[in-house]
Amino acid sequence: MSSLLSQTFCDIHCHLLPGVDDGAVSWEETLAMARLAVADGISTVVVTPHQFGGCAENHGELIRAQTTRLQQFLLQQEVPLRVLPGAEVRIEPDLVRKLQSGQLLTLADRRRHVLLELPSEIYLPLDRLVYQLGAVGMVGILAHPERNLGIVRQPRVLEPLIEAGCLLQVTAGSLIGAFGPEVQELTQRLVRQQLVHFVATDAHGTKSRRPLLRRAFDCVARLAGEATAVDLCCRNPALVAAGKSVTLPRRRPTKEQPAGWFRWSKAG
Repeated sequence: MSSLLSQTFCDIHCHLLPGVDDGAVSWEETLAMARLAVADGISTVVVTPHQFGGCAENHGELIRAQTTRLQQFLLQQEVPLRVLPGAEVRIEPDLVRKLQSGQLLTLADRRRHVLLELPSEIYLPLDRLVYQLGAVGMVGILAHPERNLGIVRQPRVLEPLIEAGCLLQVTAGSLIGAFGPEVQELTQRLVRQQLVHFVATDAHGTKSRRPLLRRAFDCVARLAGEATAVDLCCRNPALVAAGKSVTLPRRRPTKEQPAGWFRWSKAG
């Protein structure tokens, strides 16, 4: 692994809990996924079962209890993977209040960063929600924007969203073509434009959408340099797992992006 990689991978979006949502279906599959992750260089996973939407039964206490049980199971199986509770939260009314109450989970349960999920078919304006989250000391992280059909058609909506304080997480598979050439092209362009803050697996199993980050890390290194790959796959997600602010570097204007709005910012 690169000499610049001073820490192992941290995955902030992974459906590792068995039988909770559309991810691992059994403890056996969870164990196999965990072993794949460790072999690939992942040391920490934030489990992110779906909340809201069609998953109203996935309450915060259930996810916390299952995560504790999973950590004990992995220790018994001698798998050196740290797991932390979290959720992928569908954007719906009353979201902020339920986050404050603990019914909906923030990433690593730190009451700091919220992994937000849009409907896959359309883009809904998020400026108001980002502001509401900021008012209570929370930061939104938009999950896999490159796979939202509305954003694919109009990716320009992302720059003002980032200016408003939202962070972006792309899927490792998107970078290497797992979701088709159009999604791959957009994802790589977002990385080159320095609009991406995290790469995560969004893993759901052992056959497809697996918990692997190394190939995506290498892709980011080719597109934007090794230091950026370390930021997106290691440093920034580790800061989220610790409940700490993610400081964003100054973006450099390129031919693909207009100059004028680049600046240092602490986004959460």
